[in-house]
Amino acid sequence: MAPLVDLIHSETLESWKARNEAALAELFGRRYPKKAKDSVALRAPEMKGNDTNVPYAAYIHPSNADSGAYGGMSFVTFPVEDGPCLVGLVIGTQGLAPDESILGRPGHARKLNAIAKWLNHEFGSGSQVAWAKQDPTRVDIDVPESLRQGWSSYSRVFGRYGRVLYALYKPSSDRQATTSAVAALLDLMFEERGHSPLKEFEAESDGIQSAWFSQLMPKTDENQVVDLLNHRRFVVLQGPPGTGKTRMARRILEGRYAGFGRSIQFHPGTTYENFIGGLAPVHGVEDGGAGLGFRFAPKPGFLIEAAAQAAEKDAPYLLHIDEINRADLGKILGEAIYLFESKQESRREIDLPYDFGAPFHGRLHLPENLHVLGTMNSSDRSIAILDVAVRRRFAFLSLWPSLAVVEEHGCKTMSDAFKDLLSIFVEHAPDEALALVPGHSYFLDKDEAQARVSLRTSLAPLLDEYLAQGYVSGFAESIRGYMQWLESL
Repeated sequence: MAPLVDLIHSETLESWKARNEAALAELFGRRYPKKAKDSVALRAPEMKGNDTNVPYAAYIHPSNADSGAYGGMSFVTFPVEDGPCLVGLVIGTQGLAPDESILGRPGHARKLNAIAKWLNHEFGSGSQVAWAKQDPTRVDIDVPESLRQGWSSYSRVFGRYGRVLYALYKPSSDRQATTSAVAALLDLMFEERGHSPLKEFEAESDGIQSAWFSQLMPKTDENQVVDLLNHRRFVVLQGPPGTGKTRMARRILEGRYAGFGRSIQFHPGTTYENFIGGLAPVHGVEDGGAGLGFRFAPKPGFLIEAAAQAAEKDAPYLLHIDEINRADLGKILGEAIYLFESKQESRREIDLPYDFGAPFHGRLHLPENLHVLGTMNSSDRSIAILDVAVRRRFAFLSLWPSLAVVEEHGCKTMSDAFKDLLSIFVEHAPDEALALVPGHSYFLDKDEAQARVSLRTSLAPLLDEYLAQGYVSGFAESIRGYMQWLESL
């Protein structure tokens, strides 16, 4: 990799083609197997930069002609006179072929967006050093204007190739950062062509992949949730089924809040009267009278009760609402939505429809020590979607499946099953379906025999439901193939 990094930082076009040939040759038998050489061809024309010519060096698909426009995916470096080369992945101006199946796969764009996020986070120091297009196949979409302005040294590159650039890294003086960025991009490109790094580079490659994959499915722990509750007060923990959202919420309630709070669960029948308060039948004896009949009296709901309990002490109080999106939260909150503002210049209050007794009577406010944590299953499509007004008042965190949990608590069959299914979703699921990937709790059996039974009786029915509801229609055959493997266990 060193000759290629040296070339990127050389700031000269001298012997451009020869130096690129030498740098490419160094990759094979060093980082990648020699047979990987057959999956790329070098295009590095000798030219001087001017208003019409933009120098470049590209690793293109070998099916392209030796000259003229080329098509498909390519790794490209664009040299400039006053700085390091711009590095990235580009679609040839001839079109997507012969790589249309790679470029159109959701996983290709998803991985590159994760790589860009990782590079910005790891090496950006507050500035943008990487960018990736949401959909590489959209060659009608140009590089964003903000990038053109911020990366003005490469303006001629953008002017000529802006519509076909789809993943970019702008090197700084940090050569180690360039090495990491180039390795991430090249490893992905060669992986798409069926070639992995040689054994001596597996650990390094896996480390880079794990680093950017953490941006694809970031880890969320209890500390993050509690910190956000302390800062924003109203939080929703969302994620696929089986990731432990409810379990984490209960641990936080029992541990961090010392049990000062309560858990409730929403369902389609939950109403304003259940959550805020309303009239409820009261037997005459219960009301202190001698009558045998019923009458209706104001009865506080979960929120008023929680607010009253929170007001009794200074310690933080947690109201955990499980399955918060299984009911229409906008209707349930009613006018009380006004109270859900984490940072208030003055205390917010609303008039209640009835006098609910002490401590609020007919006027409700939420004590500052009242925190609300909702948990939400992102796979349930039959339930209400939180509207914009509600979403604005809650902070959202996602809880994703964890391979580390499966490897610690599951057996080899479970680990293999999890990796294979996760790979299918990452590679083929559109963004709205990625949130359906089953969580790690489906893969935690340590006994091999029990693991096979659990996969067939717990995981397979969930995937069957996904297929029946059309949730995974875009990659149904991949899911069916996976289920056939489950049946063979």
